[in-house]
Amino acid sequence: MTIPMTQPLIAVLISSSIAASSYKKKSLDLSGAFMGFVVMAIHFAVNYRFGAMLLVFFFTSSKLTKLGDEKKRKIDPEYKEGGQRNWLQVLSNAGIASLLVILFWIMSGSEDKCLDSTESQFATALIGSIIGHYSCSNGDTWSSELGILSDAQPRLITTFKPVRRGTNGGVTKAGLIAAAAAGSIIGLTFVLMGFFTTNCMFDKSLNQLLVIPLSTLAGLSGSVIDSLLGATLQFTGFCSVRNKIVGKPGPTVKKISGLKILDNNAVNLVSIVLTAMLTSFAVVYIF
Repeated sequence: MTIPMTQPLIAVLISSSIAASSYKKKSLDLSGAFMGFVVMAIHFAVNYRFGAMLLVFFFTSSKLTKLGDEKKRKIDPEYKEGGQRNWLQVLSNAGIASLLVILFWIMSGSEDKCLDSTESQFATALIGSIIGHYSCSNGDTWSSELGILSDAQPRLITTFKPVRRGTNGGVTKAGLIAAAAAGSIIGLTFVLMGFFTTNCMFDKSLNQLLVIPLSTLAGLSGSVIDSLLGATLQFTGFCSVRNKIVGKPGPTVKKISGLKILDNNAVNLVSIVLTAMLTSFAVVYIF
């Protein structure tokens, strides 16, 4: 359960540098930068591979959020310059993973491990949950940020009827492909980092490559779950005054789909939890 003394120091240096840079670039607001520092420090202090998956998610999602900002500004009523995320958005996308990382440290220490249920079923399940978590987070972000820029007409995932861009639960082929690609990047990061941080038998090392197709499926599944929740439990309407898709009912808002039960952060959280659980079961079964 011990952590080498140098690792927490490196974690603080990396996390503070990235948090400060992200605040300066307006990827995070002040509260988001503080919370980002906390979750990054936890990940890197426990396990460099966990930290690497978090960074891949954060950097790729931040870059894609800024892509096509002019078009997104016209569509998204809650658009923020640079895609600034606050503390709540950071927690909804990395909070559960941070708890899983801490639990992994308590139960298994900071030593990186290959996925192997015969050695430790619980540790394997926890690692699988973290992979599923970031595959889902990355998949949902890539799908949303690239899908909204697609020229294809979005279709509501529950009825397949055409809907306006920005509608919760609206999907495109480009968005679904992006979600799968985003998941594969998380799996690839896990595998590549493992070559430097683990010491596994040759057959076990080769076996780890199965994480890539598994994370690809997790990214796609997480995006689909997110879209289903968005289409059913998250309100979407069109405001005739603002001429934009909005997430709250009002006198000038015509309902498109969904119930006002979950907001965007809650949808992200629920889809992450479900995908993490499913991936955990799959990893224990496969490995």
